[in-house]
Amino acid sequence: MIIPKPGLPVRGSKTGQPIMALLDLLGRSWAMGIVWHLYKGPSTFRELQDYCESISPTTLNTRLGELNKCHLVERCLEGYVLTEYGRELFELLEPMGSWARHRWAKSFEENDRKK
Repeated sequence: MIIPKPGLPVRGSKTGQPIMALLDLLGRSWAMGIVWHLYKGPSTFRELQDYCESISPTTLNTRLGELNKCHLVERCLEGYVLTEYGRELFELLEPMGSWARHRWAKSFEENDRKK
């Protein structure tokens, strides 16, 4: 699979706008989950596989390779860890995750109660 890069065509953008390249990467199965988990600290391949539950070793290996080539994850003595860019990305995504849990998801609960 082609690694999404700014300036090259990606899913949703023929011109490869940087945000679209990032969303293409993060939209791949388990990519965000890996970033989310690694924010807690380094993890081995096996620990990541346990965290991701249903992920195959091939998919995990592919995703880690993509995240590495995109400068978000790197190997370390303890396994895998977020790079500086990966930590910055998580810190940008975390407020969105909080909003999704506390605001957006609740709008569905409220709507379901009205039915």
